[in-house]
Amino acid sequence: MVRISRAFVVLATLTACACSGGRAGNPTAPTPPSLPLLWNVERDGVPKFITHDYIDTTGVRDISRFRSGEGHSYADHFESCRSMKHYFRVPTGPAAATIPIYAPVSGMVVRTITEWAGVQIHIQPDSHPAFRVIVFHVNPTTTITEGARFAAGEPIGTHIGEQTMSDVAVSANEQGGYRLVSWFDAITDALFERYRARGLSTRSEAIIGRGERDADPLTCNGETFSGKGLLVNWVRLQ
Repeated sequence: MVRISRAFVVLATLTACACSGGRAGNPTAPTPPSLPLLWNVERDGVPKFITHDYIDTTGVRDISRFRSGEGHSYADHFESCRSMKHYFRVPTGPAAATIPIYAPVSGMVVRTITEWAGVQIHIQPDSHPAFRVIVFHVNPTTTITEGARFAAGEPIGTHIGEQTMSDVAVSANEQGGYRLVSWFDAITDALFERYRARGLSTRSEAIIGRGERDADPLTCNGETFSGKGLLVNWVRLQ
């Protein structure tokens, strides 16, 4: 009887795990051992796992390039004094606070940070758990806590408002620390076609290469840039 009871408990536990997830607020099941929790970008490149835009880009005309001198320094364990994320310049006025924000991947919220304007949300993709997609300055429509789950394309909230641009970052957990990569390297070909339709011919147009940035170094006082550098910092959508 003892063995039967234990088996029943295990079966009930597995059934409960299988039924959870798939909606915001439910914790995810443990990551299968076959999915790596560490990645090597230099060796394996950046997988194209982001399937949905995180923001409604209808009114967005300008996007800062990866490693730009815009905003403030946002770097990783491998580079310094450069903005290794993308700013999406939203329209001014009250409409800025109504721009929808979506989950760019199916995955679990692993961190939330209350910012000076809105909430910063870190999502771990189910398909590539070694990565994180970080969305800044969100006004969530519901309470979002660590362990909450979203499906790709599911509404999260809105942009906080015209007081700041919207920004997004993508990071990879590596043996030597975390490495930031460009949103445009991580989006699928199907999603990139939406940007191509608005005039962005190649992914690299939205990226300043590391060698380019090193050859035109920025100077920083903490996270504050002393200048914007000589390289073009923005790409314009049609």
